[in-house]
Amino acid sequence: MSESDGDGGGSPKAALYGGAGCTGCMAFLAAMAGGGVFVFIYGGLGVLFAPIIAIILFFGGGGGGPDSHSGGISSEEVSESVQGDGKGELNSETVPADLAETIEDAGDVCDAIGPVVIAAQIEKESSFNKDMKGPNGEEGISQLPPDKFEEFGEDKDDNDETKATDAEDSIMAQAKYMCSLADEVKPIVDSGQAPDGQGVLDLALAAYEVGLDTVKAAKGIPDTPEAQGYVVGVRSLFPRFEGIGGAVAPSEFPSASMSPSPDESG
Repeated sequence: MSESDGDGGGSPKAALYGGAGCTGCMAFLAAMAGGGVFVFIYGGLGVLFAPIIAIILFFGGGGGGPDSHSGGISSEEVSESVQGDGKGELNSETVPADLAETIEDAGDVCDAIGPVVIAAQIEKESSFNKDMKGPNGEEGISQLPPDKFEEFGEDKDDNDETKATDAEDSIMAQAKYMCSLADEVKPIVDSGQAPDGQGVLDLALAAYEVGLDTVKAAKGIPDTPEAQGYVVGVRSLFPRFEGIGGAVAPSEFPSASMSPSPDESG
């Protein structure tokens, strides 16, 4: 999460998809298409998704035709996932085993936010580091600002403590906050004020990163690399957590005792 609107917090991967502006994307896509990678674009954010989808396909196994690749990844399936609603089935092998059930439960808190969204946000915010500390007081796997965790936190695991550093408590607070944001931004979408191709999920994700007031003022995803990069960055992880891009080995997840490095907390 970012500092905007006081909903602070730094994301350890904030720069991963940082510049949402797509300078050079068309040349990149042309080269990718020449190698047998074909990208299917459906909506108004497509120009931002296109290079990300192409990268997923390229590193997922190379070209083998317009619809599938030698690695068994369907280009159309990847495109639909990235641009989908995140309500698909969570591949439990792509998240830590002890958190899979909690992530599933978090994806059932409201209709607007699915388990794939929750998992993708966690990866973007902390890379599943339960001990993550942010620059503005954020703690835990979901990196909620202290005031938001106080508002939405609950004792999910019934250990008589509600703490941001308790992964289960943090994930459920994340889900409740995202559902609250979805309710807040829905009128913007329903009234037609949001640009074409931007839905409730997109605006809720942007609000999680840059603040609800900023999204309301923009009547959509703010035209900034920070806001657009966050939405695209989270969405680009949907195929991974739906199992389309392959599972992640458990060893790739930080252990509960792992301490964040200065770089991660900054």
